[in-house]
Amino acid sequence: MQTTLSEAAKRLARAEEAESILRTCVHCGFCNATCPTYQLLGDELDGPRGRIYLIKQVLEGHPATARTQLHLDRCLSCRNCETTCPSGVDYHNLLDIGRAVVDQAVPRPPLQRALRSGLRQLAARPATFSHLVQLGRSVDAVLPAALKAKLPRSAPGASPRPPVRHARRVLLLEGCVQPGLSPNTNAAAARVLDHLGISVVPAPEAGCCGAVDYHLDAQQAGLERARRLIDAWWPAIESGAEAIVQTASGCGAFIKDYGKLLHHDRGYALKARRVSELARDLVQVIDAEPVERLVCHSDQLLAFHCPCTLQHALKLGGAVESVLKRLGFTLSAVADGHLCCGSAGTYSLTQPALARQLRDNRLDALERGHPDLIVSANIGCQAHLDGAGRTPVRHWIEVVDEALAKSPSLT
Repeated sequence: MQTTLSEAAKRLARAEEAESILRTCVHCGFCNATCPTYQLLGDELDGPRGRIYLIKQVLEGHPATARTQLHLDRCLSCRNCETTCPSGVDYHNLLDIGRAVVDQAVPRPPLQRALRSGLRQLAARPATFSHLVQLGRSVDAVLPAALKAKLPRSAPGASPRPPVRHARRVLLLEGCVQPGLSPNTNAAAARVLDHLGISVVPAPEAGCCGAVDYHLDAQQAGLERARRLIDAWWPAIESGAEAIVQTASGCGAFIKDYGKLLHHDRGYALKARRVSELARDLVQVIDAEPVERLVCHSDQLLAFHCPCTLQHALKLGGAVESVLKRLGFTLSAVADGHLCCGSAGTYSLTQPALARQLRDNRLDALERGHPDLIVSANIGCQAHLDGAGRTPVRHWIEVVDEALAKSPSLT
C-alpha cells in the first residue's frame, strides 16, 4: 500500500515501523472473512482492512475524529486477521500505534475516561480487586444483573502450593485479576508442575504485566509496569529459572512482545528480550513433559475454548486439546474454534453489547456437543463465558489438578 506519512507522523517514535506495516498490506480483504466485528456489523470500517485505512489516513495528516476512535475501539485485538493475512501484516502493532495517535488527538468523554482509569487502577491493585470481588459476592442478591454477571459463580480459595523442592525451577506470573476471579488456578498449576518435577519460585513483588494499561490509553504506564515486572523476576532469572510461565494467555502474548516494545530502552532492551525468550504458556511447559505417567481418569465431557491470544498471538492452537487427550480426557468437537468470545481483556466492559453477542455465539458453538464443562486457558475468556450463567467454565489446569488429586498413584 502506497503511504506518505505527514511531517508530524514522521516524528513519532514508531514512524518507520508504522510505514513498513502499512506498505505490507495489499488491501486484499481476506482479513474481513475472519474478523468477528466485521461479521457482526458488516461495516468495512469495522474490519481490519478498513481500520488500516483509517490509521493510514491519520498518519498521512487527515484529522482523527470520534468516529475514527470508535472504529478502532471496536477492534478486539484478537489477531485472527493476522492468522488469515497472506501478506503477514503486523496488524496489532499498527493498531497500537494508530490508537495512541488517535487518543492523543481525540479526548474521550468523561464517563469513558473514568471507566478506563478505574480499570487501570484495579489492575494495579490485585489485593483490592480480590476484596471487591469478595464484597460483590456477599451482596450479589442486590446487584444489577450486568454487574452480577461479572462475578465468578464459584471461586474456591487457593489450595496450598507445594514447597520449592526440585532442581528444575520456573517463575509464574500471578496476574492482576486472576487471583480474585479464579484464585486456585495458579496453585493448581504449581501442583501439576510439581508432579512433573518442576518447582515454582515465588516472586511476590511481580504484579500486573502492563497489558491493561497499554491497551487502555496509557502505553507508557504499561511499559513502566513491564519494567517493574522484569526487575522483580530478574534475580530468579539470573539464578537459573528455566521459564516464565503464564496461565493466562492474554498476559503471555503481551510478555512475548516485551523485547519488541522495549528494544529502544537502553536499560531494559536486553533484559526484555531475555524475558520474552523465557516466556512460556503453561501448556508449552506441560506438553514437553512425559504427562502420560499422570494419566487422569474423568467421566466428564469437556469442550475447550481456545483463547484468541493462545491460537493467534502465541500460535498454540490445538496444544491444550492435545495435552488433555494425552492425559485421558474426552473432548467434544467445537465448531468455529478460531472465533473470539468477546472478552478481549477489558473489551467486555468497554464494548458490552458486542461482547455479549460474541459470547452467546461462542457458547452456542461450545455447547453443541453437550459438554459437562467448558475449559479455557485465559482468565478473561473464562470469566466472560461463565458470566452467561450457562455451562460452567473453568481453567483447564484446575480440572487436571482435581483429576490428579483423585489418582491413587499420586495421593
